[in-house]
Amino acid sequence: MADPNFVHDTFSAIATRYVVANHLLSLGADILWRARAVEIVADWSPAKLLDVATGSGDLALDIKRELPEIDVLGLDFCEPMLALARRRGLTNVLQADAMHMPLADASYDALTIAFGLRNLPDYAAALGEFRRVLRPGGRLLVLDFSLPDGMARVPYRVYLHHILPLLASLVTGKRSAYSYLGQSIELFPRGEAMLNLLRQAGFTCPTHLPLCGGIASIYTAGA
Repeated sequence: MADPNFVHDTFSAIATRYVVANHLLSLGADILWRARAVEIVADWSPAKLLDVATGSGDLALDIKRELPEIDVLGLDFCEPMLALARRRGLTNVLQADAMHMPLADASYDALTIAFGLRNLPDYAAALGEFRRVLRPGGRLLVLDFSLPDGMARVPYRVYLHHILPLLASLVTGKRSAYSYLGQSIELFPRGEAMLNLLRQAGFTCPTHLPLCGGIASIYTAGA
């Protein structure tokens, strides 16, 4: 699992080019993935939503744009990323550790985390903390990378471990950040393994929605 100091330093270093790099390296697919997440959140109709590991605010801003009636708080432990989120229009932010959030029990109707759970040092403990701040009946959405099944896995791994770090170094000047990305995706629980983690954390009715053949996945569950 991820080293918090490495994650903090890495994202601090690439903050100013993070959004452009994501769009370019995913060929714009990250925009479609977040749009699907927003559709799911809209079906829940939450009054208060917490976006954990909000980073540059991409998902939180998409939710605010499409669902302006929702009270959205973006939380992240990396101040340079939050500074970028503020400049992009996400004014309601909190700098805090996702593993120990300074928030009351049962205080949110929904919690989202996009491409962030994979970067936390203990997935099970993080899910337990997420459940703590969700009210009974609240909903969790996790959007993150995974590995495709079947024939696509081999060429995707070539892209992930060899082509993507090279392209990323040209965009961000930080090849190590994207070498880490491939390693973290390989180790991240996916499919049934993630559903089991959600059940063990006390969440109910977990679901798995593969995106783009399994390159990314959306997991949802009830508190």
